[in-house]
Amino acid sequence: MALWDDVAGSLGKSWASNALIGAAAVMLAPIMVPAVLAGMRPLSKMVIKGGVLVYDKAREVIAETGEQLSDIVVEARSELAASAAAATAAQTTSAASQESADETATDA
Repeated sequence: MALWDDVAGSLGKSWASNALIGAAAVMLAPIMVPAVLAGMRPLSKMVIKGGVLVYDKAREVIAETGEQLSDIVVEARSELAASAAAATAAQTTSAASQESADETATDA
């Protein structure tokens, strides 16, 4: 920390030191920027590959979940149709037995 405080404290005290730092930055930039970018390329590719893998896995999981949900909806609809058919059959049977009881009562 003391070294950083010394360096940071000396900046801005003299225009000559600031000019030298600026000149060094201008001279080293053409060398340092391509080197840094060359080092960043493999890292960038690795991050992109990871993103592609995560995206593909997420698509797979979402598709599988959608398929399971679709199966559940089909099962629910078939159960609703079966219960509606059973209710209709019960009403028809009840109505038929009521009519037969009415006919028996009127015949007597």
